[in-house]
Amino acid sequence: MGDVSLRQWLDNPQRSVDFCECFNIFRQIVEIVHVAHSQGNAVHNVRPSCFVIMSSSFRHASSMDPATSSDAEIKTPTLTPSCDMHQQRCLGSDDFVSASTSASLSSVVFVPPTSSMEDIEGKGEKVAGKKELFAVKQELVMELSWYTSPEEVAGAVSSCASDIFQLGVLLFELFCPHSSTEEKSRTMSSLRQRVLPPQLLLKWPKEASFCLWLLHPEPSSRPTIGDLLQSEFLNEPRHDKEELTLRERIYDQDLLLEFLLLIQQKRVEAAENLQHSISFLCSDIAQVTKQKTEFMEISGTALASDDCSTSSFPFTAVLDNDEDSTSSRNRKRVRTDMSVDDTAECDDQKNDESVLSKSPQFLKNFKKLDSAYFLTRSKSAYSTGKHVVEHTPMREGKSPWTNPFLEGLCKYLSFSRLKVKADLKQGDLLHSSNLVCSLSFDRDAEFFATAGVNKKIKVFEYDTTVNEDLDIHYPVVEMVSRSTLSSTCWNTYIKSQIASSNFEGVVQLWDVATSQVQSEMREHNQRAWSIDFSSADPTLLASASDDGSVKLWTINQGVSVGTIRTKANVCCVQFGIDFAHFLAFGSADHQIYYYDLRNMKGPLCTLVGHNKTVSYIKFVDTMSLVSASTDNTLKLWDLSDSSSRVIDSPLQSFTGHMNIKNFVGLSVSDGYIATGSETNEVFIYHKAFPMPAFSFKFYSSDPLSLDEANDSSNFITSVCWRGQSTTLIAANSTGNVKILQMA
Repeated sequence: MGDVSLRQWLDNPQRSVDFCECFNIFRQIVEIVHVAHSQGNAVHNVRPSCFVIMSSSFRHASSMDPATSSDAEIKTPTLTPSCDMHQQRCLGSDDFVSASTSASLSSVVFVPPTSSMEDIEGKGEKVAGKKELFAVKQELVMELSWYTSPEEVAGAVSSCASDIFQLGVLLFELFCPHSSTEEKSRTMSSLRQRVLPPQLLLKWPKEASFCLWLLHPEPSSRPTIGDLLQSEFLNEPRHDKEELTLRERIYDQDLLLEFLLLIQQKRVEAAENLQHSISFLCSDIAQVTKQKTEFMEISGTALASDDCSTSSFPFTAVLDNDEDSTSSRNRKRVRTDMSVDDTAECDDQKNDESVLSKSPQFLKNFKKLDSAYFLTRSKSAYSTGKHVVEHTPMREGKSPWTNPFLEGLCKYLSFSRLKVKADLKQGDLLHSSNLVCSLSFDRDAEFFATAGVNKKIKVFEYDTTVNEDLDIHYPVVEMVSRSTLSSTCWNTYIKSQIASSNFEGVVQLWDVATSQVQSEMREHNQRAWSIDFSSADPTLLASASDDGSVKLWTINQGVSVGTIRTKANVCCVQFGIDFAHFLAFGSADHQIYYYDLRNMKGPLCTLVGHNKTVSYIKFVDTMSLVSASTDNTLKLWDLSDSSSRVIDSPLQSFTGHMNIKNFVGLSVSDGYIATGSETNEVFIYHKAFPMPAFSFKFYSSDPLSLDEANDSSNFITSVCWRGQSTTLIAANSTGNVKILQMA
């Protein structure tokens, strides 16, 4: 960088305050003013634009301070006096010029300002363009206003006291940098009232106090240049300040060093974790390869084809880079022994068997599948008491982790979409009260029932709906309730019996064969949300209500045989799969309660993890259940350790759908989990992985409702699998009902 004026140096927005640098600049200018004042002359222009920092003039800071003999190698830019004829007129005599260029001040350049704006314009050819010239003019005008003393504003002649005032303004500028012209303008205006910024008072209190002394509005109250040179501020031992600056720089270096060491630690930890991951993979690849070999030997397949199958694995090239040289040589030797025909056969198989690379779910969710693999693997290793890198031994040809993971992976990748198998065409599809709250299949999955806001239970025959192309599908049975229906459930033993709950809190048993109510139970005093038959004891059913109770009923009595009371609304209830005495229910207090009905004084355990109302629960198997909540998640829970009383760590949290205010349905089948979404979509998950396998956007088959898919107010209201099949039925808030199948 070339020589720059002190004004340019001060106005650099990137400038930070270095005490030694600023102090030395100020001290040199004070000495220039002292030379003039000692000869009875005022400088008149102690302004930054009148001084130039010589980039080539660097020297020891200690040489500027006769009070110290520090050998510190801190170097600062210095100022050098250079007087022309105009300067001599300002300073007053030829004798002053000679004094100002003495050895002690040989490093300072004083460049007095032009006498008029015409002088600036005369040098306009040296300025690149009119905009730059205008900026220079503005800068000088603003600087002149900032450095004009109060007595000069009042009309008095500039004096030595005016120079002291200007030194005060200069000291302020040195220790108070600004990031913008607007900010500087505001601050300099406040300075005329001797109002200093808080940051200056906090960081540089001595400098701020000294500055206020120089800026006194009364000229007689300002110090003389001799007072300045004798002041403690200019004569206190410099090495203390230099030591402070050095300590600050050492502190900054310590911060940087700590930051770099922390990054190094994180990278080392990442490298160690990567090594653990590679150890997992090597161990598991060896195990799976061994299992495959055993299966092939059992099936009578030639062992030689194992080489071919191994080479057909789509990621072999990646794994080759991680193997040791011995393994690489062995593999190379094996492949060298293969004939040309064998190699060609392998290439054909490779093209045929790269299934994963063609799977959209795999490509889309590779990172999540990767995380799920390592999570499953580490859980298995810890549960068996082994170190995470060690290989868990197989028992009877089965691995405690590969089988569940493999099963989940295969099922997750088995299907890629939902296709419409049939649309349920109803005559009142566009009726405003046609919202379906509940869908359910009968014992043999031959009939399904819809129920909801229209207060009707409609029973349809599945085969007719799917196989016959009808303009309107009429129900085989239609039963009318007195209130909006919230839930239905078929008896798992008595084929023609279905139970319902409604918004009046009434539980009803219906005989579908006769379309008549068999019995009514009226003990709930608020809306009943859910009802469920026990699969182990089909004479037992349970209901959940807003009145904070779960009631147990038998089909042979019109009164409840048991009640569980809670402090919050109960939104869903379900019996365990194989045992009639286990029951779970979800509540508006965000929790799930798991009871043994042989002891109803308190729950066996409480499942804590949702942060909003639990709207649905479904048992996946005997010892696990899945819950849905309006917190946008589904959660999978392990009940095998129910003795812990409180379970706050779900096995899995499923996210991807949207559910923040409505009941959108939940159903499970053979590890697959179906749920609705407030985006008018059906989402399918598998219990092994937290992300959706795929989803289906609802649309209407009715030409009058073609905008349904684009209506953000529509949402899925209910879903139900057809037994343990790949088919499910789903409905949305317009009453649109579809039979969907995984494909």
